[in-house]
Formats: sequence, structure tokens, C-alpha cells
Amino acid sequence: MTVQNPRSRMISIRLSEGEYLSLKQLCLVTGARSVSELTRDAMRIVLKGATGDDVLGLRMEEFRALLKSLDRKIDELAAGIKTFKAGGIVASECTAEDKPRVHDEPDDVY
Repeated sequence: MTVQNPRSRMISIRLSEGEYLSLKQLCLVTGARSVSELTRDAMRIVLKGATGDDVLGLRMEEFRALLKSLDRKIDELAAGIKTFKAGGIVASECTAEDKPRVHDEPDDVY
């Protein structure tokens, strides 16, 4: 696959830990694959002379991504509730061991 516009230039900036964590969170919300991708997208908007409408559109995309994330979490919670009901466990009677662990990671990650 030939790259149409190869990326051969690099810029470097210093961020506080809080700024970096905010960018990482924004990646999750917007669906950006990396901080670099998020930054390139933001720079494209600035270089195109972003208007208020452009910024609003970007915020709407962030909002849509956040809603999708919340929708997935609601689905996970609904599945957990269904598991409780199927097992005959009443949520108020369950212990920490009874609660489904939705985000379990395998013990051995290769």
C-alpha cells in the first residue's frame, strides 16, 4: 500500500501529566487511535481556519462518541443484570464474589 502523503516531519511539545491524561481521555471519547492522530486532526482544523461551526461539529462528534461509549456500558450492565436474574441471585443479596466481572483480563497476557 502506497502512502499518499508520507509523514516525514515531527514536532515535539511538553505537556503536564494532567494535559497528557486529558488528551488520552479525549482519544477514548472521540475514537482517535492515538494522541498523535488526535493532534493531527486538531491541527488540520486549525490550519483550515476553523470556524465556530467547525468546532461545534467536532464537539458533536465527541458527544456522539461519548454516547456510543455510554451505550456500550449500559449494554454491559444489562447483561450483568440478566446474569443475576438467570442465576436467581437478587442484587441486594449478592456478595463481591457473586458480582459479574465484566472487564476481567486473562491472567496471562502474551
